[in-house]
Amino acid sequence: MAQYSNFRAMRSMIKASLQAILKSPSAIVFTIAFPLIFILVFGFLGNESHFSIKVASAPGSDTTSPLYNVLRHVEVLKWTGTKDTADIKKLLQQGDIVATLDVKKMPEGQKPEYTVVINAASSEINKAKQLEALINNIVQMQDPEIRKRQSEIVATTLKVAEVKEYKSIDFILPGQLSFSLLASGVFGTAFVFYNLRQTLVLKRFFATPVRRETIVLSEGISRMLFQMLGSIIIISLGHYAFGFTLANGFITFLNMLAVCALGLLVFMGFGFIISSIAKSESAIPPFSNLITLPQFLLAGTFFPIESFPKWLQPFCKALPLTYLNDALRKISFEGANLWTVRFDIMVLTIWGVVVYAVASKLFKWE
Repeated sequence: MAQYSNFRAMRSMIKASLQAILKSPSAIVFTIAFPLIFILVFGFLGNESHFSIKVASAPGSDTTSPLYNVLRHVEVLKWTGTKDTADIKKLLQQGDIVATLDVKKMPEGQKPEYTVVINAASSEINKAKQLEALINNIVQMQDPEIRKRQSEIVATTLKVAEVKEYKSIDFILPGQLSFSLLASGVFGTAFVFYNLRQTLVLKRFFATPVRRETIVLSEGISRMLFQMLGSIIIISLGHYAFGFTLANGFITFLNMLAVCALGLLVFMGFGFIISSIAKSESAIPPFSNLITLPQFLLAGTFFPIESFPKWLQPFCKALPLTYLNDALRKISFEGANLWTVRFDIMVLTIWGVVVYAVASKLFKWE
């Protein structure tokens, strides 16, 4: 009689689980269709917005000069509050600001009285030219006589910085990819193991030589394979159809998949917990939504967490999805590797240890 093989049992269970997932409409919707809808919408919308020019004060700019104070009160100009050089450079690179303004008041008696250096990204050259014209118009409006001696009052210089364009798809796609991992890990795992327990499938497994960890591992591997397939589709469509940035090509693609696998593993732990505490199948969606909705809304899926009130940001930064979003965006656009995003990976790992420690105490086989 042939010896029983847990490996063959695992292979059969992975195959059966994958077939069940592929036949599940909700799995297809949450993993592929739902994220793709958002990616298509934001991809077709592009980067157009209502007319306003977002600017920042360049480090060293004379913020006490009269011209600077006038510019600060121009309604069309939207000023960012940060003064940190690294933050300003990042905002300029990502297209969150059009340009930096370096306003200088020249020594008494020297012409022109002011110089304004506009440092703009190449992708924002059109708005930068509008900004240059706007500043000249503002100067003229201060006094009709100024038109006669414009060059004596202010000299504007437009400098174009060659920075990589940060498109809306570069922000949206990682968020949607992360959310599909979250939804699949939480909802999928919770429903599957609750149903396996309620239909006594797990109990029947105990009558076979198959080991308990083989059951959990088989389900985890099948869900991982399916979700990685979904991730490949989402990233590929975003890259080839809408120009989603993969900074280092295939290496970036592989790094993104590795981080996705870690994120899914963490989120599956939440699913194990919910499947254990839910008293009925109808209780699973409310429990799952308690975990997924706050992260969907507050973890930087659609908007940077800096857009939220300051009192709310610490809570946003405590959510695991925040770090998955952050890692995926750094890897895809900035070309970061796994070591570069080690802090995000560390936080996700800590979440995983905590979640699985709780799941091991609550998980029920019968």
